[in-house]
Amino acid sequence: MKRNIAILLMTLISPIAFAQKTNYNLLIGTYTAPGKSEGIYTYNFNTNNAESSLKHVTKGTANPSYLTLSPDSKFVYAVNETSNTSTVSAFKYEAKTGTLTFLNKVDSHGADPCFITADAKNVIVANYSGGSLAVFARNADGSLSEAVQVIKHTGKSIDPKGRQESAHVHMVKFTPDHKYLIVNDLGEDQTYIYHYNPTGKDQTLTARKVLKTNAGTGPRHITFSPNGKNAYLVHEFNGSITAFNYSNGSLTKIQEIATSAKDFTGKIDAADIHVSADGKFLYETNRGDANSISTFAILPAGKLKLVETVSTLGKGPRNFTIDPSGKYVLVGHQYTNDVIIFNRNKTTGKLTDSGKKIDVGAPVCLVFN
Repeated sequence: MKRNIAILLMTLISPIAFAQKTNYNLLIGTYTAPGKSEGIYTYNFNTNNAESSLKHVTKGTANPSYLTLSPDSKFVYAVNETSNTSTVSAFKYEAKTGTLTFLNKVDSHGADPCFITADAKNVIVANYSGGSLAVFARNADGSLSEAVQVIKHTGKSIDPKGRQESAHVHMVKFTPDHKYLIVNDLGEDQTYIYHYNPTGKDQTLTARKVLKTNAGTGPRHITFSPNGKNAYLVHEFNGSITAFNYSNGSLTKIQEIATSAKDFTGKIDAADIHVSADGKFLYETNRGDANSISTFAILPAGKLKLVETVSTLGKGPRNFTIDPSGKYVLVGHQYTNDVIIFNRNKTTGKLTDSGKKIDVGAPVCLVFN
């Protein structure tokens, strides 16, 4: 009898206990000039049907191309990519309404910041044209201090089109163990690994190791597998992906694989790279003449096997993201002013057009919360 009562109680409770969240905020960073965008957009996204609706537009912030959330999701930090006058902005974030309230902005200490990351103590920015990275302490109210540390890269590499005549820091990313910061320098063809001391102020970052990548390829973005054992680095100029084993601040190369056909002769301009939350698939986008997204299966030892390459159905795919349910992949197109929503097959990794999209001016960065 007791057993039957227990089963009945579990039957009644389980639909509530295991109810899944279906509505998430999608924050979109954009280029406001030139273009149709007014700032940072917050949409509601329903993971049951991929329907979206606009909740809020944060206006009055110039070219907030890349965004990051604080770990507690109470604050949003954005770069303001405005050449030599570039800044970094802090906002208080109200998830219920999608509202961002401006707190302050500080000098980015380098032209054209193109990536930003945050933890409980600091915000760190990659300055593309400035060839530098800058560390900002987070104040108690979420606002930013002036830079506590700025590291300037000074090298170059061999690209004949002039994109490597000086350093171009393109990404800053914490390692899964949070002990190190990975910094990709497209202009130098180098990936830096820095020790990270969150309370170190002017010694927050100290050099540990520098990896020389293939000359003339332009290392752009890196992503890690959910188990933290592998990393995948995409190179902008040729779209190749380097797979690494990762352990305690060391990257050991295990594979180099292409994302375009051998007979492809157009411009590639690789953009973004992410691993699905289940650790089974990796996705990578190319811009230029390709405008494609490739799916790779991740093999047990961490190497990649190509599954398919399909059109992103737009022009200039920048950042993309996998929604929290894992059912959709959203790709932001800078030049066709839209976010295309793909259905994602969790078993095969393959993508198909859902027929749904978000019309928004010059989307660059997509962040779910």
